[in-house]
Amino acid sequence: MTIIVWACFSVGLLGLLLNWMSVIGTLIVPRPLHSNLSRATHLVTAKIFTVITKPVASYEVRDRILAWHSPMALFVRLLVWVIVFDLSFSLLLLPFVDGDPWQAASEAGSAMFTLGYAAPSNVGNTILVYAAAYTGLIVIALQIGYLPTLYAAFNRREAEVTLLVSRAGSPSWGPELLVRTRFGMAAQTSTSELSDLYRTWERWAADVAESHSTYLTLVWFRSPSSQSNWLNSLLSVMDAAALQLSLSPGAVAHTRARLVLRMGFTCMNQVARAIRIPVDEDPDPDSELDVTFEDFQAAVELMRTVDYPVEVTAEQAWPHFRGWRVNYEKVAYALAYAIDAPPSMWSGPRRFASEPIMPYRPKNRTSKDVKPDDPQMLAPRKTQ
Repeated sequence: MTIIVWACFSVGLLGLLLNWMSVIGTLIVPRPLHSNLSRATHLVTAKIFTVITKPVASYEVRDRILAWHSPMALFVRLLVWVIVFDLSFSLLLLPFVDGDPWQAASEAGSAMFTLGYAAPSNVGNTILVYAAAYTGLIVIALQIGYLPTLYAAFNRREAEVTLLVSRAGSPSWGPELLVRTRFGMAAQTSTSELSDLYRTWERWAADVAESHSTYLTLVWFRSPSSQSNWLNSLLSVMDAAALQLSLSPGAVAHTRARLVLRMGFTCMNQVARAIRIPVDEDPDPDSELDVTFEDFQAAVELMRTVDYPVEVTAEQAWPHFRGWRVNYEKVAYALAYAIDAPPSMWSGPRRFASEPIMPYRPKNRTSKDVKPDDPQMLAPRKTQ
C-alpha cells in the first residue's frame, strides 16, 4: 500500500510540473511554445465544432457557430488546467493522509478553490495545501491578466481589417482594392494612397506575426462581420501589391509594395509554423499557381474598366505576378483552410465545399435619384 501511495505521489508531482509548464508557456513566455496539454484541448474543441458545423450548408450560420470556437477553447483550457492541478495535489497529499483519497481530494479542493473547510493536520500536507492555494490564485490571476492582452491584440488587428472593407470590399480581394482606389482618385493620388496603405499593412503584418504566433488562440478568433477575416484582408493587400508591381512598374511605389509583400509572407509563414503547418521557405518560382492566367487576365480586364494605368500586357505581367504570388499562395491557402476563413476570391479551398464570394458592391445612388420621402433614406442601408 505504501508503494502505491508513493507511486501516486510521483504521478502527482509529474502532473504538477507538466501543468505548470503548460500554464507558463501559454500565458507568460513570449514565443510559441508547444504545450501538449493546450494543443490537446484545442484539437478536442476544434473536433467538436467540426462535427457540429458539418451538416450546416449556409456559411453565415456556420460562421456564427464557429465564432464560439476560440472562446470555448479558452474556457476548456482553463478548466483542464484547474482539474489537472486539483488531481495532482490530491495525489501529492495521499502519503500525508494515510492514503485516504477522499481526504486528499477534500484538502486539495478546499485549498485550490480557497474554500478553507478542510484544515491540514501535519507539516507535510500543510505545505502542500498552501502550495495548492497559491496555485489556484495564480492560475486564475494569470488568466484574468491574459484576456485583456489577448483582446487588445484582437482589437488592433480588427481595426485595420474593418477599415479595409471600404477599400477592398467584403470579403476582401486584391483586384477590388486597386479598382476602388483608382475609381475614387486620380492615378497619381491613388498611387500615393496605396503607398500609405502598404506602409500601414507592413506594420500590421509585423504586429500580427508577433501576437498570433505567441497567443495562438488569436489565429482562430473570427471578425465581428461574417465576411471579414484577417487572413483574407492581408492576402488582398499582398495581391494588390503584386498586381501593381507586375502591371504598373513605372507608377507603383516599389519599396512600399515590396516591403508589404515581404512582411506579409513572413507573417503568414511565422503564424503557420506556430500552428504546425508545413512551410516551404524557398518555393520554386516556376511553380504553378492555383490562380490561373485566365483568372489573372479577367482581373486585368476589370481594372481596365476604371482606366487603371496598365503599362504592360497581361501576358507580359503574368510571370512577374506569378513570381510574387508563389511565395505565399500555398501557406495562405493552408491557413485559410485551417481557420475556415470566408471563401473569398483567390483564397483557395475550404474544408466545407463553397463557391468563392465576390466582394459586395452597393448600388451607386446620387442625390437626384432619391426623393425626400424615399423610405430607403429613412432606414439604414446594408453596405460593406
